[in-house]
Order: sequence, then C-alpha cells, then structure tokens
Amino acid sequence: MSPGDTSERRFSGPATGDERSILTDVLEAQRATLELKCAGLGAELALRPVEPSTLSLLGLVRHLADMERRWFRQVLAGQEAPARFSSAADPDGDFDFAGAGRPGPGTGGAAKEAWESWRAEVAFARAFTAAAPDLDAEGEDGWRGRVSLRWVLVHMIEEYARHNGHADLLRERIDGSVGL
Repeated sequence: MSPGDTSERRFSGPATGDERSILTDVLEAQRATLELKCAGLGAELALRPVEPSTLSLLGLVRHLADMERRWFRQVLAGQEAPARFSSAADPDGDFDFAGAGRPGPGTGGAAKEAWESWRAEVAFARAFTAAAPDLDAEGEDGWRGRVSLRWVLVHMIEEYARHNGHADLLRERIDGSVGL
C-alpha cells in the first residue's frame, strides 16, 4: 500500500466549510482507510497476527458494521435492528467468530457477509446523515442517553481512527504492507 490515487483521494475533502461537510468527509476518509487496509486480502482477513490480541481485520470489519448499525439505525433512526455480529449473550461475537484466527473454507463466506453488512450499514448511515435536517437531530442510547447526530459523527470518526490504527499493525504483520 502506498500513497496513490485512491489513498490521496481519501484526504482531498475540504479543510474549511460547514460542519456537516467536514465531519462527513473525515468519516468517509476513515471508512476508505479501512477498505484500503483490507484490500487484496481474502482468507487472510481472519488471521490474528498480533498475539496475544484476538483482533483480526475481519473482526474489525464486523465490529465496525455493528457500530454503524448501532449508532445510525438503532440510536438515531430508532429502528429495531439488533447487531448483526454480536449480542448481549456474545458481546465479542463480532471479533470472535467461527474461523477467527485461522483462514479456512468458511472464511471467504464470512468475509463476504461482513463486507456486505458493512456496506449496507454505511449506505444507511450516509442516507440518514444526508436527510437529517441538521446535526442536532437526536436519538436515545442506553449507554450515553440523548445523543446528537453531531456527537455520533465525531464518535464514529473516533471509532474508525482507533481501529484503523489496529488495522495498520494487523496488515503489516500479515504481509508487510504499510502505508497511509
């Protein structure tokens, strides 16, 4: 991975302007970074190359799909939309899944399902954000109480930035790839 057209486009959004544009552009750059860190990998996405950590790139994709779903569908839109990969009974189900840590025959299907879920949740989040009258739109969360769209956008940037740092280390250990 090296700075190229895809990499450079991630950071080409405006550095000035209205708050919604800046927040959504920064979040889009973080989402694109996750995709870039996973690009070109198949079954290797399930590897857990930084022991004793149980993190894998596939686990990160599953986790971020659940986070997109939680904050945009459940909290802001008020939908009954249980997490896809974790639950109260298995709170780490997004990270700990069949085949985690060892690529095998089922890993390809798990990766496809994770990416499809992530893309669907990102599409919903984009549409919700674009349709919201302003960043003060609110939802109720059992953990934080009342939250605004503004707070959710900032939190999602924080969530991606944290996990993209993990993705940097995981990818480098998988195949030596480094870059932006």
